[in-house]
Amino acid sequence: MPYVSITGLTLRSRRHFFRFWWHAIRAMTQAKRAQGIRSAAARIIGGVHHTVTVWDDEQAMRNYVRSGAHLGAVRAFHEIATGKTIGFVADAAPSWDEVHDIWASRGRAA
Repeated sequence: MPYVSITGLTLRSRRHFFRFWWHAIRAMTQAKRAQGIRSAAARIIGGVHHTVTVWDDEQAMRNYVRSGAHLGAVRAFHEIATGKTIGFVADAAPSWDEVHDIWASRGRAA
């Protein structure tokens, strides 16, 4: 069954806007090309920058997280944003109407 990952980040300050987007665009480009990716999308909900990715399995997601542009974003994360993540096995990605609630209620600090 597919592995779904939801991330939600909030900028620490507006001064981090361009740096955040520089990392976000590069990491999303990497995700869309990663081995084992099924889908990758992003949206701002309630001021929180969310990503939802669906993978063949958890290992494919972990391989992505630990490499390339995403690894660079992780290294910069604590300086520019706060946030939470959640990953789980599911038949399909949740709808955008569900994403923020799942993240808010079940996400863990990144």
